[in-house]
Amino acid sequence: MKIVSLLPSATEIICLLELGDQLVGVTHECDFPAEVSSLPKVTKTHIPKAACSKEIDRLVNDHLQNNLALYSLDMEVLHELQPDMIITQALCDVCAVAEEDVKAAVCELPGNPRVINLEPLSLEDVYQTILLVGKNCQCLDRAQSTVAGLGQREQQVRQRTEQRVPEADRPNVGFLEWLDPPFNAGHWIPELIRYAGGIDVFGNLYQPSETLTWEKIVQCDPDVLFIACCGFNLQRTLEDMPILINKANWTDLRCVKNKRVYICDGNAYFSRSGPRLIDSLEIMANALHPQIHPLPDHLMPAISYLKK
Repeated sequence: MKIVSLLPSATEIICLLELGDQLVGVTHECDFPAEVSSLPKVTKTHIPKAACSKEIDRLVNDHLQNNLALYSLDMEVLHELQPDMIITQALCDVCAVAEEDVKAAVCELPGNPRVINLEPLSLEDVYQTILLVGKNCQCLDRAQSTVAGLGQREQQVRQRTEQRVPEADRPNVGFLEWLDPPFNAGHWIPELIRYAGGIDVFGNLYQPSETLTWEKIVQCDPDVLFIACCGFNLQRTLEDMPILINKANWTDLRCVKNKRVYICDGNAYFSRSGPRLIDSLEIMANALHPQIHPLPDHLMPAISYLKK
């Protein structure tokens, strides 16, 4: 079977299920595991690479309001690859090629390739997408074993929280996935915060992220602030931090006074709806309650922006 992935998280799932030898094409954003970087790229972005965060937000809004695609398919490459299966999503037009563009492309490709849509909103949904890929790729047993392993790690975090973190010791946590303008993080993020031993102050469980006013952030006044910008690595996120620290009342926030502002690689963790969401949970839990939640050896801790 020849598989094309139109989503970085789908690429991670495919490789986790040991189907990497069947993966023939990926998106321009697929970068994990490292070996997929050498595969043919089947998408292009219409967002300039050097654009600042505010400009990216403006371009995204302009494209969505005018029903224009943020990403386009390279049909010449797709014709050369002749995939049997295309794995994509219809959840967010900001994250991948628009659903109608995929449908149109399939009509042009030989062999009528099967299209698998992944649309997770929660951790349980992510597990179901892994099982869906496994079922369609004839490796359901392997997928079930993989999900069991991820679920066991999740349960270990949840049990430690439930048994060892009293309600009174669970901090109010704010999570931002974009800084200019500020966006909270919805979907699975409030769930991760709860399992890790925190209380989400921005809300939006299982819903898309939303723009926040600075006044709203000040009003919520979180004890802890996590920042993991969607699609940005750690260094790119650090470049945007002056946007926050130059805001009025920044030094008055509880999280700043507590020196509990954490920065994570949003390109690798938290944003992608794949297996590394469990890594994300473990990273967050360790940052919130380091004496209770040990960090697995293969993970780097969240960066403390304000050194204690």
